[in-house]
Formats: sequence, structure tokens, C-alpha cells
Amino acid sequence: MNAITLRGATIHYDDFGPATGLPVLLIHGHPFNRTLWAPQAKALTEAGYRVITPDLRGYGRSSVTPGQVFLSDFADDLAALLDHLGIERAVVGGVSMGGQITMEFHRRHPQRVHALVLSDTSAPAETDEGKEFRNRLAERLLTEGMDSYAGEVIDKMLAAYNVDAMPDVAAAALRGRAERPDYRDTLPAVREPVLILVGADDVYTPVADAEAIHRLVPQAALAVIEKAGHLPGTEQPERFNTALLDFLTTQVTAHV
Repeated sequence: MNAITLRGATIHYDDFGPATGLPVLLIHGHPFNRTLWAPQAKALTEAGYRVITPDLRGYGRSSVTPGQVFLSDFADDLAALLDHLGIERAVVGGVSMGGQITMEFHRRHPQRVHALVLSDTSAPAETDEGKEFRNRLAERLLTEGMDSYAGEVIDKMLAAYNVDAMPDVAAAALRGRAERPDYRDTLPAVREPVLILVGADDVYTPVADAEAIHRLVPQAALAVIEKAGHLPGTEQPERFNTALLDFLTTQVTAHV
């Protein structure tokens, strides 16, 4: 594991695989950390790719910053991390909130993107009801801590990674995520290859959400991962990795 201080935060990250391999930047979702991508990091590095998996600002071992943390903050952190690593362009992918950060990264830094991987995420801006829910949940996390929240969502998340984030961190991210833009305005302009993945039984961002993104993006492939919920890369890593590697081999590596 490595660490770098940038943009007022210390970001911890792993950098696996050959330095000459095509870079793949993978972004975890809330409330997890970089270890969420362990099955993909192993498969990709064995296939010769360079894989960068950071802990987002305030998650895992990365440092906490006060106030709201917007998706644009995360995206700019990642661009700065690529600068630090001397990487001009990368395949950028994320799951859930990480998928929304991926779309934000492309919105802000399109010249840094070889291709996009969007797993179990959604494109529309948050609704008024959703904003109210996220802000109410943020207040609850500050009052009650993470334990009760984790107990409620773990059956739907279907993953058991250790999360180091503190309640104030989660609250800051929730408030920032409530203010996310509507990516339906920018997705039609994406010209890079895009892979959309979704668990067949995802209750948070169901197949219909993935299909909606698929209809918006000109060069998109859609893979529905059977027997998986919101985290198919963890629940069905072999099926997920097969789809990911096939996409990279046929749509990305051959054209770089």
C-alpha cells in the first residue's frame, strides 16, 4: 500500500501489476474501501494490466476532511493521483457511488479516459426525496454511528469487507452525493468504450437503471451478472471478471 498527500488529503492506494500495463483505475462505493476490488485486481494484474485502487478521501485509510465532500472532489483527487503516478490516461471504473464518481471524472477530465466501466450505478440527479433521505441519514450517522446503518444494509449489499470510515466521513459523503449532477446530460457525448455491469438482483440500482445508461451511451456494452445483487464483482467475481476482461481485450486494448 502507498500514500500520497494531495489536495489537502492523504490518499492511500494500491498500485498492482506491471508499470507498462494498460492502467485501470477502480473506484469503490460507499461505505467500502479499496479492498472491494481485490478479486478484480488479482484477475487484471494476472492478465498484464496495471491496477490502481485508492481509498477515497475519508474512506479506508485515507484522511478525513471537514464539511461536504462532493463527487467532484473525489474525481479531482483521482486526477491528481494519476498525475502523481505519471499516468496520462486510464480505464476508469467504479461501482455504486464509485460509478457516479466515474461519470463525474469523465465529465471533468474526459481527456484522461481510455474507457469507462460502470457497475451497479445510476445516472439521474438525486430527487428531492432522495436529497432529504441522504441528509436525514447523514444526521443519523452522526448521532448513532455506523453500526446500525451497516446492520440494515449489509443483507442488501451482500459484502462483508471491513470498513474503517467514521460516521462524520459517511455523513459528509452522503451530503455531497445528494447534490450530484444529472449525468444523463453528458453521457450521450461519451465517445470512449463503456462497459455497464449490473447484478441481476440488485435492489439499489436495478437492471432498469443499467439499461437506461445503456440507451444513453453510444458505444456501450451491457452485462447482467446472474445470481448477484448490488456488488457483483464481490458476489460473482468470476462472471464479473470474465465480462470485464472480454471488454478490455476486445474494445479497449486492441485500440490503444
